Amino acid sequence: MADDIGRALRDVVRGDVEFTTTARALTTMDASNYRRVPLGVVAPKDADDVRAVLAACAERGVPVVGRGGGTSIAGQATGTGVVVDFTRHMNRILDVDPATRTARVQPGVVLDRLQERAAPHGLRFGPDPSTHGRCTLGGMIGNNSCGSHSVAWGTTADNVAALAVAGADGGTYRLGRGWDGAPAGLRALVEGELGLVRTGFAPYAGLPRRISGYAVDALLPEHGTDLARFFCGTEGTLGLVTEATVKLVEAPPAKALAVLAYTDESAAAEAAAGLLPYGPLTVEGMAADLVPPDSGLPRGGAWLFVETGGATPAEAKTAADRIVRSADGSAVLDALVVDDPAGQRALWRIREDASGTATRMPDGSEAWPGWEDCAVPPARLGTYLRDFRGLLGEHGLRGTPYGHFGDGCIHVRIDFDLLTEKGIGRFRRFSEELAALVVAHGGSLSGEHGDGQARAELLPKMYGSELVGLFERVKGVWDPADVLNPGMLVRPARLDENLRFAVLPREPVDVVFGYPHDGGDFSAAVRRCVGVAKCRTETMTSGSGVMCPSFRATGGDETHSTRGRARLLHEMLAGEVVTDGWRSEEVRDALDLCLSCKGCRSDCPVGVDMATYKAEFLHHHYEGRRRPAAHYAMGWLPRWLRLVERTRSARLVNSLGRVGVLASVGKRLAGVAAERELPVVAPETFSAGWHRRPGVQGRAGRRGGPEVVLWPDTFTDHLAPEVAGAARRVLEAAGLGVVLPPTRTFPRPGVRGRVCCGLTYVSTGQLDRARAVQRRTLDLMEPVLVDDGPPVVVLEPSCAAALRSDLPELLPDDPRARRLADRVVTFAEALERLAPDWEPPRIGRPVVGQTHCHQHAVLGDTADRRLRERAGLEGELSGGCCGLAGNFGFEKGHYEVSVACAEEQLLPSVRAAGEGSVVLADGFSCRTQLGQLAGVRGRHLAEVLAEGLDAADDRR
Repeated sequence: MADDIGRALRDVVRGDVEFTTTARALTTMDASNYRRVPLGVVAPKDADDVRAVLAACAERGVPVVGRGGGTSIAGQATGTGVVVDFTRHMNRILDVDPATRTARVQPGVVLDRLQERAAPHGLRFGPDPSTHGRCTLGGMIGNNSCGSHSVAWGTTADNVAALAVAGADGGTYRLGRGWDGAPAGLRALVEGELGLVRTGFAPYAGLPRRISGYAVDALLPEHGTDLARFFCGTEGTLGLVTEATVKLVEAPPAKALAVLAYTDESAAAEAAAGLLPYGPLTVEGMAADLVPPDSGLPRGGAWLFVETGGATPAEAKTAADRIVRSADGSAVLDALVVDDPAGQRALWRIREDASGTATRMPDGSEAWPGWEDCAVPPARLGTYLRDFRGLLGEHGLRGTPYGHFGDGCIHVRIDFDLLTEKGIGRFRRFSEELAALVVAHGGSLSGEHGDGQARAELLPKMYGSELVGLFERVKGVWDPADVLNPGMLVRPARLDENLRFAVLPREPVDVVFGYPHDGGDFSAAVRRCVGVAKCRTETMTSGSGVMCPSFRATGGDETHSTRGRARLLHEMLAGEVVTDGWRSEEVRDALDLCLSCKGCRSDCPVGVDMATYKAEFLHHHYEGRRRPAAHYAMGWLPRWLRLVERTRSARLVNSLGRVGVLASVGKRLAGVAAERELPVVAPETFSAGWHRRPGVQGRAGRRGGPEVVLWPDTFTDHLAPEVAGAARRVLEAAGLGVVLPPTRTFPRPGVRGRVCCGLTYVSTGQLDRARAVQRRTLDLMEPVLVDDGPPVVVLEPSCAAALRSDLPELLPDDPRARRLADRVVTFAEALERLAPDWEPPRIGRPVVGQTHCHQHAVLGDTADRRLRERAGLEGELSGGCCGLAGNFGFEKGHYEVSVACAEEQLLPSVRAAGEGSVVLADGFSCRTQLGQLAGVRGRHLAEVLAEGLDAADDRR
């Protein structure tokens, strides 16, 4: 079957036809609990391609499912036949017309791109799901998506004017108002059942978030026979949208955010409906379980986020203040009005990340969608939530509701056990009882994300069997052969079939890392990726994070997203699509462009750590086999640099590295990209110079202050000793005593065995060597790891991150690993904690550059920001990734992606910097990339402060 349809599609489709293992593995799942294995994937070039796909598949009885960002939560973006991916080619905004306030778009357009095009005209598309950075207009139409602003601007169906739709037979339907363009037989069917339609939908007439089922009532004459509105929410079961004309709304020039605090989410829910008469743009609810402790929210156990708009900031703030004053004073514990745009964005990020954050309970256990978005009349939400909590308790389940309280719609992830037969049985019983509870409150089983497989089986509880039977007849008019997304909405699959976890191994996989946050289970770590796809954001604004640089650098290739790699690992564990386990070349190739930047560890709402998963995979993939040359050349970098030091051959090595032919041959043998210049090795390491100082026996003068251990990482010690010298100068000026870690003396006088974090071995997946190096390091550091031992200052962020995270996860049974990890501080943290009264030199210059990826992801840069501010170093460092990322950017085949990553934010920010700006880059890779691509010398913060001290001394 796959070969036949694959050949047929290649004959008639101009776009991409992919029936490979990788293409299939990437699309087995969306953001739901469900998994279906497709035959292949087609990325059509245009509407003609879409029609050709449908005709070819209908002729052969092959199912077809449309797919946008793949963020659907009910399973409707997965299929067993051909998946049509609209994101790759059919992603253009065809027109924005300010006069009519409309836009014409192709289905693969990401919502944020439309908002950017409309913004200069003071317009926007009203609905905005939390996935706005990666969800597509086609997917929003298919699911009738809503978002936080639906209290002001409604659902997607409220904002669609006309649709061009490819039908199951390959024909075209143009849907707007009136029966023109409808398939033959639809009008007669609906007009013959007007009584059933009117009575069947009557109970939900006042429900703003009624998304479930087919909106056949939109075809009633009193509703204007709106075919485009009817089609929204049909989940690709009646046809595939090839073009849409959508309505735009006027965007308020200014906004403010009122945050109201309540005791719990039920109290917040009861208050939400009372705020609607004041015309807010949003009334969103969240509970404390989903909010980080340093969020800055007013005291309380739950909050309402109420956004207001105005022609001016003052007008918007006045509206927000009015909301606060109007709120019931006996219920509100505290309130806050935020009119600063940056402050509002920070708070909205907390709300938008909730769909991922909610997948982990406070104790770390897993929680899942499935009953993600029921909706009841807003006035009944508080009562419904109490009954919902009671039902959870009866079944021994937990979940934290949040969502669109102003529209009566809540989202919740529940700690279902979807791995065992008993747990799946409880999932079914709870689902049936919750459906009855929602209907009893006059609600809709779906209030935003659609029915899909998760809820369609239960639609008779809401609409009755007669109206659901009409839905089946409507489906028959559009798609008599049932090739369009079968198993969704009508004649649905059971809600407990096709669960994504059924194929995973039941026993923990034998792995090297400890995975402490996943109970030591690699499968559980991979399950962290639930598919919300924040890693698929196509563009990244300054300061917004890191994840996922290779996805953006490759033009949005799902293979090179964090989610895509997690999907391949999931299928590797399942063994059905990816059949060769750790030896899989498909998984290896997908991980090849992972920079190991660890951005996903912090930026992914569920904390997927693809850098760790990549290291684990490479360890097993090459176990007992020859590795790529780069793994030996760069993975063993500490060993080679120690050899250079012992043989005192730095000058010779540097000279050979600059002789054209020799350098070219050497790079080729080492697996280094031909475009790269080799780093210059210092003639003398910092450690060697330290131990040559007269009277120094491994320590400096204490200056009467606390003592710190200055960690001589490989990069700083051998390649940038001036950074360590500058750090020593500043630390001592702050009154701290500086020592180096203990060493073991080698036979050659003056050369010592030194500590190493093992980073280069970890990043190349040589985990046995990494652990051996780390154990030796712990042996050396043992005298320091006493209860009152000194902090360990690590200047290279990647090494500090390796010590903080990789070390205890690779050696979980060695208590010394955790003790050392807890001692590690950054340069700025050491000054802030140990010399809080020290005043740094006043530099008084603007800064540009980049916060190191590992610092952003693992260490945090709060202390650095405060230190820069105290030193008069003004400005924000860009987000993103430098693209070099240790060995990654040096490896053959990675140069273009490395450059593309740097060109996204770092290099443009440096080129645009004013004269006199300080280019800050604490990481050796970042400084190397700046030097090689921009001809700019980046400096460590310690160097800048040391120069400031020297200048101050000169002035004296």
